[in-house]
Amino acid sequence: MFPKFPIILFLLILFFMGCQVDSKPKSDLEKEDVKMAIKLISNAFDEGGIIPSEYTCDDIDVSPKLSWGAPPKGTKSWALICDDPDAPMGIWVHWVVYCIPPEVNLLPKGIDKEKIVLGGVKQGRNDFGKIGYGGPCPPPGKPHRYFFKLYALDFMPDWEAGMTKSQVMKGIEGHIIAEAELMGKYGR
Repeated sequence: MFPKFPIILFLLILFFMGCQVDSKPKSDLEKEDVKMAIKLISNAFDEGGIIPSEYTCDDIDVSPKLSWGAPPKGTKSWALICDDPDAPMGIWVHWVVYCIPPEVNLLPKGIDKEKIVLGGVKQGRNDFGKIGYGGPCPPPGKPHRYFFKLYALDFMPDWEAGMTKSQVMKGIEGHIIAEAELMGKYGR
């Protein structure tokens, strides 16, 4: 007959090892599931596709229409950032939008380049030093990638319009419920 103590000790070790395998809080697991469920799309270009010139500095330079699905549970606002990681001087910010109400699920084509648009949505300052959308304007050469990143947030900021990407990203840290991304390319 086996002594009971080693068997109990062995079972306790297995139990505690099993508890540590899934030690992630449930809310983090739920957030990961939600992140995969949100999809950001545009009728102007597909994921990884070419951004048409009308949305660039080579033409009328209007913002593309962007849309997404229903907000995840707990969403109080949305924020959107568009930037180019391939710029010669480092990441170049093209658009900063925040304080988008949770019931909104699209930004229409050609949003005015004003601080406050669409009944309260706020726009920030891009790296061209202007408010609103500044489309792709890369130097000649290999096409650049432009990432439109949408963030579902667990609060509605009371910030002024005209903030930079770094200010917005610092402010939303720890408040992101879910994210979506759409990448388009443009070259000259």
